Amino acid sequence: MPFPPNNAMGCLGFRKDRLGSRREFLKIGALGMGGLCLPGLLKAERAMGIKTSHKAVIMIYMVGAPPHQDMYDLKMNAPKEIRGEFKPTSTAVPGIQICEHLPKLASIMDKLVPLKSVHGSPSGDHDSFICYTGRTVQNQPPGGWPSIGSNISRLLGSVTPSVPPFFGLAPHAGHPPYGSPGHPGYLGVAHAAIRPAGPVKKDMVKNAINEFHLADRQSLLTRFDQLRKENDARTTSDSLDAATRKSMEILTSSRLVDALDLSREPTRVRERYGKGDANNYGDGAPRNMEHFLMARRLVEAGARVVTLNFGRWDFHSSNFSECKNTHFPLFDHGMHTLITDLHERGLDKDVAVVAWGEFGRTPQINKDAGRDHWPQVGGGLMAGGGFKTGQTIGATDRIGATITQRPIHFGEVHATLYHHFGIDYRNVTLPDYSGRPHYLVDDWQPMSELL
Repeated sequence: MPFPPNNAMGCLGFRKDRLGSRREFLKIGALGMGGLCLPGLLKAERAMGIKTSHKAVIMIYMVGAPPHQDMYDLKMNAPKEIRGEFKPTSTAVPGIQICEHLPKLASIMDKLVPLKSVHGSPSGDHDSFICYTGRTVQNQPPGGWPSIGSNISRLLGSVTPSVPPFFGLAPHAGHPPYGSPGHPGYLGVAHAAIRPAGPVKKDMVKNAINEFHLADRQSLLTRFDQLRKENDARTTSDSLDAATRKSMEILTSSRLVDALDLSREPTRVRERYGKGDANNYGDGAPRNMEHFLMARRLVEAGARVVTLNFGRWDFHSSNFSECKNTHFPLFDHGMHTLITDLHERGLDKDVAVVAWGEFGRTPQINKDAGRDHWPQVGGGLMAGGGFKTGQTIGATDRIGATITQRPIHFGEVHATLYHHFGIDYRNVTLPDYSGRPHYLVDDWQPMSELL
């Protein structure tokens, strides 16, 4: 897909003859949340068909890459050293079977789409990057590729000024990519994820009138100074100023406080989600059921993208006992509860859900009863979004080593999610630090099977 010329683009990458001159934008001013041009936003929304709808995405990053062939693509005709010990179980959709240890997901298969042929990771390196961007870490433009949450923050801004568009439910992890919510890249820190389970939590306390206030304003400013040093030297001071303004707005927002206060949920709902384990699993993320509930509350409050990091699936040893005893039960419960809750609240058309890891696992079970890295093919799970559910997409060979039907690139899923937001990803671009415009995804199309 060719890049449009720099001199033909406005602040959002739309042609100047559609939005007027850059000088006109500057005269009218910009929105506080990230400096998005107001006339550009309004015209962009009209062009995209966005009116008052509030579309959202919840993306569950399955830290460390889960074993796709032990979840949605069991190979019962393969040799024992390939197929493993799990057996398939029937689901709510005749003809579709998944792992016996995912019974709750099996019961709502009519609301799900297992992806059996995801590819695109160029190596077996652990990194959440491809899940959050649809792209690889190689050959990035100045500033780096932004995550989908940051792109949506830049393009659509906030539904309501007091609730940022992009949240990441991940604490710091021993392996930094495992704790990443998705980076802002060349969009700058003004479009970074708000992390109520991470660094921001240390800067907020709750007072008697149920509002967050700044525990130590100087501490927060110091934190942003650190972000400035960590970010690329070309990050503008304007971006940091916007980030500071956003942080102050967040810390005094009763709407956001309410969303993060799980005690406001009825007891029966909190018990339905459960608690899980709030501690990091090894150098990975927690298996925290309350994060599933918080994600739902955040999108209800106005968040557009919420990323949720779950577990630590890098099972080079004891793959089957780890899956059966530590990860499958909580993942099965959390996903089932979230998706069912979204349907019951009438949010299933507006909120798309994606759960996946950075690559797949080897067909061959190793000497330690584990599966190693396999970038050739992995899997995933999609729901909501008004998608055509109750189907599987893609297929692999007899041992789950190669794709035999309908390869699905990470970028195709991202194209589908931008389409879900109503964004014409074929025409919208955003500039990197050098001013060169880039499309939101590479040359991929939305998945027609879902639309």
